[in-house]
Amino acid sequence: MISALILAVSLFNASHNGIDVIVSSENDVIDPAKSVFVELKITSPKDVDVYAPDLRSRVRGFSLAEDFAIEPYENDDGTRVMEVRWRLVPEPCAKTYKIAPFVIKTKSGKSFVAGPVYFKNPLEREKVSGEMIIDPKKDLPPLSWRLVGYCALILIGAITLIGVIWMLIKYLARRVKEHRMSPVERAWAELDRLMKKGLPGRGKFKDFYIELTQVVRRYIQRKHGLKAPNLTTEEFFEAVKDVQSFPKSALEGLMEFLNAADMIKFAGVKATPELADEATNSARSYITEDESNTKGEAK
Repeated sequence: MISALILAVSLFNASHNGIDVIVSSENDVIDPAKSVFVELKITSPKDVDVYAPDLRSRVRGFSLAEDFAIEPYENDDGTRVMEVRWRLVPEPCAKTYKIAPFVIKTKSGKSFVAGPVYFKNPLEREKVSGEMIIDPKKDLPPLSWRLVGYCALILIGAITLIGVIWMLIKYLARRVKEHRMSPVERAWAELDRLMKKGLPGRGKFKDFYIELTQVVRRYIQRKHGLKAPNLTTEEFFEAVKDVQSFPKSALEGLMEFLNAADMIKFAGVKATPELADEATNSARSYITEDESNTKGEAK
């Protein structure tokens, strides 16, 4: 790899007693992101043997220095050539990048100092002015059946939540509307809602009679102030005797209606759709007659 580089930049050139020392590199300007490849070439007379210097302790501004020795060779004129190639790793933000002076020794004991070798510091970066522009791009998750199922669950949950909220709003709106109704208007609304359930058609006669009698009892409570929903039939008729506003003319029909309902609710009497229709008509007749009697007494 290093042999393929063009080490065209001469960083240092010196000569002493016929020994030439040349330090060259492919670039004399440091790039902190790249290693620097340096070649140390020593040419000596044929009768002089030279030791290759160790530059590891001489580098400044580099975190690593490793050498790649090349086999010495002779030129045609008999001079000897020694080449040592080094890879230097720059330290970011170092103040100076250089090779400190090093000693060239010969086997005869003679030596001389060469260097130092300097590199140019990294080029200054362009100054940035203005505010930082941040425009992050969000990576969408890859499409998969798991993601589709997760999104479907979220969608179903959102639709269900919206449906529940809508039903709650409708329920509260209906309750507010019914609360503002008169007792008889509210009784008709409750009776109409009960008939839409179709309980007799599904064979739920007991549930139908319980709700039907509660419609009548709640009407009496709102109209006459008697807590009819909380009383048994016997307790109810005993309490009615003390209520002056309660029309006594409707009492007999009301007693027949409630007693017939109790027979189906508690005595196990088998009901039929015809009996359910008769009970509904009785409830309507009582409410109508009571409302009429109350208006008549008010006049």
